Amino acid sequence: MDFIEELTWRGMIHSMMPGTAEQLRSERTTAYLGIDPTADSLHIGHLVGVMMLKHLQRSGHRPIALVGGATGMIGDPSMKSQERKLIDEETLRHNQEAIKKQLSKFLDFDSDAPNAAILVNNYDWMKDYSFLNFIRDIGKHITVNYMMAKDSVKKRLAGDSQQGMSFTEFSYQLLQGYDFLHLYQDMGCKLQLGGSDQWGNMTTGAELVRRTGGGEVFALTCPLITKADGGKFGKTESGNVWLDPRYTSPYKFYQFWLNVSDADAEKYIKIFTELTREEVETLVKEQAEDPGKRPLQKRLAQEITTMVHSKEDYEAAVEASQILFSNNTYDILHKIDEATLLSVFEGVPTFEVSRADIENGVKLCDLLVDSAKVFPSKSEMRKMTQQGALSINKEKVTDPNATAAAEMLLNGKYILVQRGKKNYFLLIAK
Repeated sequence: MDFIEELTWRGMIHSMMPGTAEQLRSERTTAYLGIDPTADSLHIGHLVGVMMLKHLQRSGHRPIALVGGATGMIGDPSMKSQERKLIDEETLRHNQEAIKKQLSKFLDFDSDAPNAAILVNNYDWMKDYSFLNFIRDIGKHITVNYMMAKDSVKKRLAGDSQQGMSFTEFSYQLLQGYDFLHLYQDMGCKLQLGGSDQWGNMTTGAELVRRTGGGEVFALTCPLITKADGGKFGKTESGNVWLDPRYTSPYKFYQFWLNVSDADAEKYIKIFTELTREEVETLVKEQAEDPGKRPLQKRLAQEITTMVHSKEDYEAAVEASQILFSNNTYDILHKIDEATLLSVFEGVPTFEVSRADIENGVKLCDLLVDSAKVFPSKSEMRKMTQQGALSINKEKVTDPNATAAAEMLLNGKYILVQRGKKNYFLLIAK
């Protein structure tokens, strides 16, 4: 597989230095991509870079995932208006281990293949490098004029912020540049990958290698991912879409991809899956013939949920998705986990009710009128029940005098009440 050709048809190349394609075609090339370790999980904004590393390894080249422990302690000024909160070493190491575990789902770190992936942390080679030695050995090679000309610096200094830019942040591009030099000298790394907002920092690294007498090295960037409507990719009302199920449940992760627009689905399926060009073209054709079936979104959600989580998590998410649109979901409700249940019914009105009342067989009319305001009155509750408009855990209740029971509790603490076709309520027994 030709790496450049693969990224080109997938729409994953923004800029690259002259000679990059020739270098990759001439020999097995070691390339690195930096990952910010400010959290103990990657989010989907990181996935473009991770997929670049994945395609690189599939093409026979050797990927290095660089956790930016040292640079993460400083904060990259690129495209940002404020300084970043700094992190301590203990947090950094915890985040590094969590990130490697996630990356292992995409990259082969453990085999004896000549292009097995490597994880490094720039904190390891920066922590004992004294300031005096760094400015003597490295700082003399890059002029302030060169650094000031970078867009990331110019935009920050031209901004409205009275805060300006600290020397700490100004030095960021020099530190990132040294990463490239170190990996070039230590591991023969000749290519840096990254997002288009990193181009300035990446070219500084290439320049540093050149000015210290190194050979020719290269840089390649991918475009920053956007949504067709101009909104920010990967952001929802509740924040980032994370890869760690503690922060974003597999169900919510699956739903994010399932609900992207047709235009975004056609773009994302090229970027975030390993599907071949022919498979993607077939799906695009099917989508054009019958957009209502949404084959692009369904396959995108399947591929990426399975890759990030597991086949079982994907199947559970599909099953959970049927809860809202089917009346035959009693069994599904009783076997899905608490996180998925809460994800499916996020935003529905909730009421705390007495567990003792439920276990003692309280009448539903008392539970759903007095304890939880599902119905405005008992007469309204009886009327709607007789009309077949009340369901408990997706099972119709037709007897206005029915009672509650402990067996109704989902995950030992929830009861799902449906009034009419679209009104859901979640009772929480305490």
